[in-house]
Amino acid sequence: MSANFPYSQACENNKAPILEKLQEIFVASGKVLEVGTGTGQHAVHFATAMPHLQWQPTDHPQAADTCRPRLAQAALPNILPVLELDVATPPWPVEAFTWAFSANTAHIMAWEEVEHMFRNIGERLPKQGAFCLYGPFNRQGRYTSESNAQFDQHLKANAAHMGIRDLEDISKLAENVGLTLSENHSMPANNQLLVFRIKRSKL
Repeated sequence: MSANFPYSQACENNKAPILEKLQEIFVASGKVLEVGTGTGQHAVHFATAMPHLQWQPTDHPQAADTCRPRLAQAALPNILPVLELDVATPPWPVEAFTWAFSANTAHIMAWEEVEHMFRNIGERLPKQGAFCLYGPFNRQGRYTSESNAQFDQHLKANAAHMGIRDLEDISKLAENVGLTLSENHSMPANNQLLVFRIKRSKL
C-alpha cells in the first residue's frame, strides 16, 4: 500500500466490523453497487474478503479519481472499473445490481441527494437484494452521543446542506420508495449499519 494514496482513518477503523455484517447479508453472488467509494479502502477490503461478488465502485465526477490509484494497485478481478455517479443527475450509469452499499454519505449529501439515492436504488434493487447504509444517525431528532453532536456541528459549519440525518426521516424516505428498514446494527464509534429491503412486489 502506498502512503501517497488518499487515506481515511475512519475507513481503516470501521472496515472490519462492517465486513462482518456484510458477510451475513451479501451471501449470494451478484453485483454490489457502492455509492461514494471515496479512498477505495472499503472496496478493496470487502472485495478481497467476498470474491463471490462483483464490486462496482462509483463516486461523484469530482471525486471519482480519489479511489483509482488504490484500486489499480489492488488489481482485484472482482472490482469493476470506477463509474462516475452524481446521484441527482439522471440517468444513472448502472442499471442492474443485486446489492447496494454506501458509507458515510447521507450526512455529506444534501437531503435532496439522499432522496435521489434512495429512489434510484429502490427502483433497481431486486427482491432478494439489500441496501446497506452505514454512518451516524440521530433518533427522534436527538443525538445518540456527544461525539455525534460535535461532529454534526462540524459538518454544518463546513456546509449548511450537511448534517447527521434522523433515523425516522431515513426510514420514511425508504418506505416512500418501496423499501423497508429490516435490520439496524449498532456499530463502533456511535455509528449504525441500516439494512433496507424491498417491502412490496414491483409492478
